[in-house]
Amino acid sequence: MDAAMDRQLNSKHSKKHPPGLYLLFMTEMWERFSYYGMRAILVLYLTKSLVSGGLGMKESTALMLYGFFTGAVYFTPLIGGYLSDRFLGQRLAVTIGGITMALGNIVLFSNQSFTAVYIGLGLLIIGNGFFKPNISTIVGELFDAKDKRRDAAFTIFYMGINTGAFFAPLIIGFITDKWFAVHVHGVIEYGYKYGFLASAIGMIIGQILFNALGNRFLGEIGKKPVGKPQASKSGTTQNQKMTKVEKNRTIVIFILAAFVVFFWAGFEQAGGALSIYTDKFVDRTLFGWEIPTSWFQSVNPLFIILLAPVVSMLWVKLSNSKRGDLPVPTKMAFGMILLGAGFIVLLFAIMQTGSDDNHITTKANILFIVFTYLLHTIGELFLSPVGLSFVSKYAPVKFASLLMAVWMASSFVANLLAGQLGAFTETMGYFEVFSVIGIAVIVLGLILLTLSKKLVKMLGEEETKEAKHAA
Repeated sequence: MDAAMDRQLNSKHSKKHPPGLYLLFMTEMWERFSYYGMRAILVLYLTKSLVSGGLGMKESTALMLYGFFTGAVYFTPLIGGYLSDRFLGQRLAVTIGGITMALGNIVLFSNQSFTAVYIGLGLLIIGNGFFKPNISTIVGELFDAKDKRRDAAFTIFYMGINTGAFFAPLIIGFITDKWFAVHVHGVIEYGYKYGFLASAIGMIIGQILFNALGNRFLGEIGKKPVGKPQASKSGTTQNQKMTKVEKNRTIVIFILAAFVVFFWAGFEQAGGALSIYTDKFVDRTLFGWEIPTSWFQSVNPLFIILLAPVVSMLWVKLSNSKRGDLPVPTKMAFGMILLGAGFIVLLFAIMQTGSDDNHITTKANILFIVFTYLLHTIGELFLSPVGLSFVSKYAPVKFASLLMAVWMASSFVANLLAGQLGAFTETMGYFEVFSVIGIAVIVLGLILLTLSKKLVKMLGEEETKEAKHAA
């Protein structure tokens, strides 16, 4: 066994996190820089007029396309997860995904047309399918199933996601709205194509780091496919059957994924309907300077970076207490309730501004949108990183990447739903749509809270303990 692998295994029994975690942190940070930078300007690029550097698409159409894109990037991991489990291995899949996503952004940069949009978004969707489920699974493989650092490690990994997501809209927004923006006869032509180029560069940097340092810090982890049918002594291949505990755990993953759909359907309004509402109805002037709309996409990741260490320490403290940590379904239920509360806060702003952008008598205070993002962020920290940790811990090994992809596929349905809901704001109004989302998510969170004990029992923790004791 090589030295890198020895370091990884030895780190499983130390208090410090393995060094591979920080390599994956950096790789994910640059990939998220690429994704969230592109996402921050996508709807604005689609809806701005041609003279303003956009494509002049109707808002409702753009929001549905945005919903399809952000949903599809969570569907293709089903295919990418299967291929990596059976044939590619997780490390190779991450590389294939990264290169494909870089090419997608290059296409968006090279030509400003609907054809380029569809080709570029198609490449981003395919690449994300290879990248997303596998890098999260590699994080899980750095730790033993019983390692108490697991939830904390995924929260640190989640900081990598949000470090990239924080800087991307700021840098991309500056590039598109300030650096490469051109003023012609009082009209601003935004430099959106250069934003896509910057996203491509970020993705390339991440891949260089991952491939240059992977052997040193990850050893053999993620190199071989883990879901290949095993060869029997006679030379024929056979699939190992799942145990009863594994089947129950898989069922729990599917149940929780169903609840997660509704969380993300609300949360993903941030890049769509919430972005358009902020652009038109929120007073973005601060000390005489107008904040670019895309910069508000950095509010959520900024709160993640600030609050993730606090939440991480909370989980560690609870796990070391007499009562133990909160069950994952309970954490997720609180996350859904907090998301709903964020929409309730936003309703007070909409009561002032209304939903008609042709008759705006007053604009909302910037603090309304900031406080909404704060509650959404705390809800996200209670739900998303612990969900990733949960799947990596309880998914059967031979289906690890595939079930991680199933977990992420819930966001496929969620984003399609988010796009449809966002489009309704043009006809129904923001107040009606956001109130429905807020109330529905709170109610579902309360239902999940009541089901928590039953779901925990289905995980078979007691059976596992008894079997271990008997052995």
